[in-house]
Amino acid sequence: MNATREAALLAKVPTQLYINGEWVNGSTGATIDVLDPATGEVLAKIADATVEDGKAAMDAAAAVQEEWAKTPPRVRGELLRKAFERVQELKDDFALLMTLEMGKPLAEAVGEVNYGSEFLRWFSEEAVRITGRYGSNPEGTGRAIVSYAPVGPCYLITPWNFPLAMATRKIGPALAAGCTMVVKPATLTPLTTLYFVKILEEVGVPKGVVNVITTSKSSAVSAPIIADKRLRKLSFTGSTSVGIALMKQAAENVLRTSMELGGNAPFVVFEDADLDKAVEGALAAKFRNIGQACTAANRFIVHADVADEFAAKVTARVKAMKIGRGTEEGVAIGPLIDSAAVNKAKSLVEEAVSRGATVTTGGNEIAGAGTFFEPTVVTNVQPGSEILTEEIFGPVLSIVKFNTEDEAVAIANDTEYGLASYVFTQDLARGQRLIESLKTGMMGLNVGVMSNASAPFGGVKMSGLGREGGAEGIFEYLSTKYTMTPNPFA
Repeated sequence: MNATREAALLAKVPTQLYINGEWVNGSTGATIDVLDPATGEVLAKIADATVEDGKAAMDAAAAVQEEWAKTPPRVRGELLRKAFERVQELKDDFALLMTLEMGKPLAEAVGEVNYGSEFLRWFSEEAVRITGRYGSNPEGTGRAIVSYAPVGPCYLITPWNFPLAMATRKIGPALAAGCTMVVKPATLTPLTTLYFVKILEEVGVPKGVVNVITTSKSSAVSAPIIADKRLRKLSFTGSTSVGIALMKQAAENVLRTSMELGGNAPFVVFEDADLDKAVEGALAAKFRNIGQACTAANRFIVHADVADEFAAKVTARVKAMKIGRGTEEGVAIGPLIDSAAVNKAKSLVEEAVSRGATVTTGGNEIAGAGTFFEPTVVTNVQPGSEILTEEIFGPVLSIVKFNTEDEAVAIANDTEYGLASYVFTQDLARGQRLIESLKTGMMGLNVGVMSNASAPFGGVKMSGLGREGGAEGIFEYLSTKYTMTPNPFA
């Protein structure tokens, strides 16, 4: 990739806070370094917001909430549609920017642009479909009217692993519903969100409706915003531990919350599965985004009759994966986001091996610039291994064997998490049973990738609350109102 092209793109990306329609440096002028995880070099210096900056952003969002709520749905929808079209026009820019600040291969980044922009198109269409209902009560004594209204100002906190899609998945429905917002992107990958908000500004989203703050002091800056009585909604994607802390804060003002938290997805392969398709699904479910996805398959639960063959096929494919900077041709595995991620992957593999597991390929940190870890396959993982209970968030595929369907279900459900699951079988009845018996909010049946803007994304148990995307997604930003009127014929 041409260094001049990279420099030209970075020069176009805002590095300031966006408050009340203005790009500002922040009250202290302090900055945060944004690093390229493939090289460790500084890509940009962005504004570091203070508590006062956060309050200013909240003031701006609250000031225009009433006006934005009254904006016709068609107007809100058209703004989102224009944003969708503009992001598509700048697809190459957004893809390269994500690769630079997050590390994912460029081809995957292009896929995220398509996926992430779909939330803008989807919710541009949902904006004009916010309807209610009218009808008689059962007794016939009156008429019930059910209507929906914007929940109010929102605080949207996005993670680092999908810099565009996690922003559009929250901003899209909030705008469509008529809510104003303060957005806080992750400090590790803020540039994509800042560039996207520049697009919202260009297409005409009114000042104050969307405000963006970046900060190295997340807890301190977030606390007053969440405590503000004018805030009515909190949406967070990230770790379960942080989500729990935020929910405790949100409880003080009884905020509406959406929480998309950790995962520990099982990938179950039965003896009748088409193994070639299962391998393709496994590679997609595990190594997409370098394994750094909450929906990433974490535990590969494979029937004993096919476990060795499955492991051999997967190992051969993983050995052939090219490792390098995501901008390089043919790279399948880019860097992990930081050294902590590398250390975690290494530790989990070592602990599994100490219990009797076998590494068939990979397993090592790669020396040199950047934070790289080899794509890894671990077989014969023993019960009780940390790699089965902790979210790996890295390119490590761990295999455990089973013998019966009941045993597979028990292993799959033996986790506090319940976000995603994957099942490969050619038995239709078995597939239907697994839909009902696996305790997850989403399931891929004979597919390795399930996310789609038109579908409700979210989990159960410690994986969170609420849904993003689909027809369900916009209702996370709407309040329901019921009105009773007299029987007009009485």
